[in-house]
This record gives sequence, structure tokens and C-alpha cells, in this order.
Amino acid sequence: MTEVNKIDNEPGKYRQLLVALIANIATLSFGSMIGWQSPIIPQLQSENPPVGDRPMSDEEVSWLIGVTCITAAFTSLTVGIIANRFGRKVAGCLMGLPLCGCWLFTIFATEHVHLYIARFFSGICGGMVLFLVPMYVSEIASDGIRGMLGSLLVFILNGGILLGYIIGAILSYRWFAIVMLILPLFYIASFVFVPETPVYLIRRNRIDEATRSLMWFRGGHMSTVEREMLRLQQEINVSGQTIKPSDLFRDRATIKGLFITLGLFAGQQMAGIFIMISYTETIFKMSGSSLSPNDSAIIVGAIQVFGSYLSTILVERAGRRPLLLMSCLGMATCHYTIAVFCYLQTLEYDVSQFSWISILALSIFMISYGLGMGPGPYVVSSEILNRDISNMVITMGIFTAWGMAFVIVKLFPTIVDLLGINGCFFLLGSFCLIIFAFVFIILPETKGQPRQLILDRLNGISHVLDKTKYVSSNDIKIIPKPELI
Repeated sequence: MTEVNKIDNEPGKYRQLLVALIANIATLSFGSMIGWQSPIIPQLQSENPPVGDRPMSDEEVSWLIGVTCITAAFTSLTVGIIANRFGRKVAGCLMGLPLCGCWLFTIFATEHVHLYIARFFSGICGGMVLFLVPMYVSEIASDGIRGMLGSLLVFILNGGILLGYIIGAILSYRWFAIVMLILPLFYIASFVFVPETPVYLIRRNRIDEATRSLMWFRGGHMSTVEREMLRLQQEINVSGQTIKPSDLFRDRATIKGLFITLGLFAGQQMAGIFIMISYTETIFKMSGSSLSPNDSAIIVGAIQVFGSYLSTILVERAGRRPLLLMSCLGMATCHYTIAVFCYLQTLEYDVSQFSWISILALSIFMISYGLGMGPGPYVVSSEILNRDISNMVITMGIFTAWGMAFVIVKLFPTIVDLLGINGCFFLLGSFCLIIFAFVFIILPETKGQPRQLILDRLNGISHVLDKTKYVSSNDIKIIPKPELI
């Protein structure tokens, strides 16, 4: 059976897609907060800034971005506690509050400190969105469309960034923020009606509610619900046993899963994505693009959305590992191309007729990132970890990603001063090659593999797939029927 037919035959797939889209309204809103930085930073550094009575310095701007990263890092350590204590739905509803807070402080800001407070709220948003939305979607999705729905987050995040680029080029500073406030208000009004995830309900030993939730998400398909209830109850320890830090080192598979997760999330930021997004217009100015910075940023943002759209199509067809390898090579090539272009500029060669190269290279970079390293860490980490420790490890991964983003964003102006813009891109390209080597050597293919088979292989157990041992939700045939209320 082809992958397309598998997806078409997933019961309740449209309900799952609808709820995933509702959850990702928060992702769209956070993406617009990231996109806000590119068109607004030049305004804040202009002679007549929209906030404050003087232009912001490069150091102040780096902290404007850094506050978001460091706040998101520490938020990611606590949001899992809230989600496990009160549920994914309650945590998701609470996520709408900092989304609104960010835009309200942006609208009414009169001093630079108000912008730092707004970015503090945006950091809370980032820490919650990039943890809660993948968790929620993963726990409601069928096996056949989990990868596609997981990669949807990056597609919508990039759509939010593009929206920020476009609105920032059209509207004034405050009207931009007023329009963007509509998104979190709509998110709160919609998400309050979605069901709780069956995984959380089973963890809390609320089996009847979990069955009803799964019935809704699987479109009332009884046999599918029965199979998945048995599988989830087998996978989840409903006794509420506390996971200890020592459990991260209990076997080879867990240690390798931890290492792969942290490596992929760190590599996601080492590739320079946050720099590219936050300083898009600044990079085009430094590289001498012939187009206006606003136009260039919008073009790159649109291509970035296209790249993440390709990922949603290919993630269940081409596999995780090939997409990650292609992504790293593509990003490295683009970094080196921009570096050479900028280096020739410093040597005072006339490269004006080739100024389109910077737009092309940055556009291909965005496609490459969206194709693999954007959704890859989330998709892979959800497949190589035992369910009982996955939340803890993914929390550590997201913390690592935000912490690395903070370091790179804060060091970017310093590295540009020390090495020049060309040296900065040579360094980022080298990071991408290191990530390529990491994926090539360490990461196994996980597409279409039962979780237990992946764990056995990480443990060094290599044998032919035994369908009597490794079963997915679509393989189980004889099971006890749960009570449906």
C-alpha cells in the first residue's frame, strides 16, 4: 500500500487536521512575532524611531532578540510541568495569554523597556508553542499522518514569519501590532472547544474519557479506537510513576535517543536560522542586494513557506534521514555562497551585477531548512524515545535549541565585527557540515518503523522485522473491547 493510500485510509484524518490547524493558530501568532523583528528593527534604529526618543544601538537590538530566546529557554523547562499537571488543553488555553500580552505591550510601548517586556512575553510564547503544539498534535494524530501533522508546525511558523514580513512592510508600527492581536484572540476562542488528548487522559487513568476523546479523533471508527486504546495502555505507565534523571541513562537506546535529540535541536540553531530570520533585512543591506530590504525579506519568507510545504509532502515519502542530510548540505552551500559573495565585496570587486546571488542563496537556505532541519528534530525525537521519557528529553532539546539561539544571536554582531560578514557565513556553513556528519553517522531512519523496533535497533538488537512482535495501531487484530460511554 502506498503512503498516499495509507494517509487516505486514516479514519478521522480531517478532524485531526482541523484540530491541528486550530492548535497551530498559536504557532502562526508566534511566527508573526519573529517576523516582526526584521521590518521593525531598522525602524527602531532610524533617526525617528516609533518607540523611545533615540535610535536603539546594535547591543540593545541584540538584547531585544536575546530576551525572547532566553525567556523561551527557561519557559520550556516549566511548561511540561503545567501540561502534565493540568492537561494539554488547559496549558494550551493559558498559552493564549502571553500571546496577547506581547502584542498589547507592543501597541502601547512608549519606551524601550516596554519592548523588552513585550519580547519577554514573546519568549514565554515561544517556549510554550514549540513544546505544547508538537506534544498535542503528536498525541492526537494517527500513525499514518503523525509525521505530516508534525511538520505542519514548521510550515505554519514560517507562514507567520512571512505574514510578519508582509504586514510590517505595509502597515505602521502600531497598526501592525493591532492587526496581529487578532490571531491570539481567535486562537483562545477556538482552542477552548478542542478535546483533551487521549494520551494525557490515559496517563491520569481516566480511561472512559480517553476512549471518548479517541472516538472523536478517529471519527467514531470503533475497531481503530479499540486497537489504539490497547496500544496506548500498553505503552503508557498509568500508575503515575515519576521519571527520574537516572532514567535517561537506563539503556543504550535511551542514551542514544537523548544524544540524537539534543544534537538535532542544537544543530537546528547552529545552522543560523534565527539569525537569518531576525536579521533578514540587515543581511541584505550588508550583502548589497539590488532589491529593497523589505521586498527581499518577503521573497525569502515566501520561499521559506514553500520549503516547509515540501517537507509536509516529503516527510512520509522520502524519509527523515535523507531530508536532514539534504537540508544540511543545502544550507552549508548557501552559507558559503553568501560568504564568497561578501568576501569579494570586501576585496572591492564589482559584483553589483551579481547582487541577485544573495537573494537566491538565502532563498535556497530557507527551502533547505524547511525541508529537513526545521521539522526534523520534532519528528525524529517523537519517534526514537520511549513515551515515558519523551517529554523530559524533548524539554531538554527545546531548552538546548533556545539556549543555543540566544548564544548565536548575541554573538552575531560581535562575530561580524571580528570576522566580517563573510567570516560569519563561513563559520555558519562549517556548522552545517558538522551537523551533516552528525546525522550521517548517528541517526537511523525512522520512517514507518514501529517504535519498539527503533528502540531495539538503538539498543544494538539487529534482526529481521517480526510482525508478531512489532505491531502498530493498524496491525493489532484481537483485543478486548473497551467500555464506551
